[in-house]
Amino acid sequence: MRPKDAKKERAAIIHIGIYDQRGKIGFIRNKSSILAPIKSYTYLLYLNSDMRLSQSFPQSRFGTAIAITSLFTTGCTHATKETPTQPNVIFIYADDLGKGLLSAYGQTHYTTPHIDRLIHEGVSFDQAYGCMLSAPARASLLTGYHDCRSDKWKISRGAAFIPYNSSDEIAKIEAEIDSSDVRLANNDLYLAQVFQKAGYRTAQIGKLEWGFTATRNQMRAHGWDYFYGYLDHVRCHGYYPPYLFENDSIVMIEGNSRRDCGKSIENETADTYRERHDMEGKSIYSQDLFLEKIISFIKANKNQPFFLYHPTQLPHGPVAIQQIDPEIAADSLLTPIEKEYASMVKLLDNHVGVILQTLRELGLEENTMIVFASDNGHEIYYSQPGRCEKPYREISSGRYFDDYELKYYSDAAGDRFNGNAGMAGLKRSNLNGGVNIPMTFYWKGKLPAGRVSQQVIAGYDFLPTMAELTGVEVQKDGISYLDHLFNGTPLRSDRYIVYGSNYGPAIVTNEGWKLRYYKPKELFELYNLHEDPKETTDLYSRYPELAEKLRQQLLRECDGDLEKGVNRAG
Repeated sequence: MRPKDAKKERAAIIHIGIYDQRGKIGFIRNKSSILAPIKSYTYLLYLNSDMRLSQSFPQSRFGTAIAITSLFTTGCTHATKETPTQPNVIFIYADDLGKGLLSAYGQTHYTTPHIDRLIHEGVSFDQAYGCMLSAPARASLLTGYHDCRSDKWKISRGAAFIPYNSSDEIAKIEAEIDSSDVRLANNDLYLAQVFQKAGYRTAQIGKLEWGFTATRNQMRAHGWDYFYGYLDHVRCHGYYPPYLFENDSIVMIEGNSRRDCGKSIENETADTYRERHDMEGKSIYSQDLFLEKIISFIKANKNQPFFLYHPTQLPHGPVAIQQIDPEIAADSLLTPIEKEYASMVKLLDNHVGVILQTLRELGLEENTMIVFASDNGHEIYYSQPGRCEKPYREISSGRYFDDYELKYYSDAAGDRFNGNAGMAGLKRSNLNGGVNIPMTFYWKGKLPAGRVSQQVIAGYDFLPTMAELTGVEVQKDGISYLDHLFNGTPLRSDRYIVYGSNYGPAIVTNEGWKLRYYKPKELFELYNLHEDPKETTDLYSRYPELAEKLRQQLLRECDGDLEKGVNRAG
């Protein structure tokens, strides 16, 4: 609208557009409805309280210019209801959940209707990448840096708290971890601090931080106003903890007396079946406690913006579930342990449904962005003789997979669930089955429903994206894909992401090319993922110039040393 056109009109709706320091518009605030994405404005205008145009404009609290425009209509005088300017954000982070475990991606033994709804009614990313293992995936997510670095975090040893029930002993272990911890610089923000800076209340409930053993001091320093759960990532392999951490307190769980938290033994035999079903000292299931705390937090903070991060244990094994889901019980194609494992996935889906229902009941669904993702690719926790065995091997020949000459595929391994959705590799591998993850964003009425993106994103892009959403300035390895999320604007064609693995680092471009390093033979492989998503045909010799370009980029991201992309955490 031109200034001269506004002189005789009265404002009905005011839109506020936020420009970042690069001159890029992020969002408009529509006072009659919601926060909505926009692409461009021509003029920077400011309406005075008497509705006259001013040539100056104010600065937002994030240091960005505010552009105000208006839609005018003659004689419109009715008031509009003010709505919150900041959406709540809930991030549900599944543990070892391969894409193929969701019915939205082809699972046929059971359905996951609530997670499927987030995918079908939100924006999902087919080319989303986590890391190849839990700890680096979480560290990358929470810092905004990729895991081929060695200077942004430290991964401690796990199981530090298992032998101890004394609060004094736990505090001593925490002090030892804190004394050698690696922290971001003071002006460099963790994910929770981004939300805190924007005025949010933050909470983390579940498998806390990246570990493998974390501390209460780390939790506070990383920006969590409230936290509840495990601080030891080996303890959380059991689902019946004798105690959990709640802020500064250690909370005892009555009826749970197993120091190992009821962790069962993998590789199904008659003995392991009996051991898993021995319920002595296993009364209270951890995920039930987490769901109670999640619902309580949402209700307690319904009148203020909040960020809730739920790193769930599910469906990480060893298998532990209180009952078989009715949908799965009659499936004659599944063995008992497969039914129990599938019931863990169903429980995760049911808990997502409870969270969605709570938001609806509280009237928060239209002001809450829900994000669902997994940390890494699929892992097998239901192995048994002659049927998806561990160590992993080809059922027909008995040969062990090496992810080079003999790559892991679900059908060759006998995985009834096809957990990696037909991709090559599993957790810890730099093949796509180890790192390509489900990731979807749902915000009722705000995000386009059912859009499937083929743009390449990584877990370390999430922090910059939330920073742009909330108006906080950050500089990270990751980039913001907020404009793409709302408007479908493509990311740069030369954009790429990197990640490490037990075999070495890999690089994936937005154009579909992937170069991976295979350390056991000290060689590289090049794949065109658009044409060859199962990574069957190495094109390194066919495109040597492209391969060399990607090799140099990967080497640069590893600070000149490919060993930095070799995982040694577990």
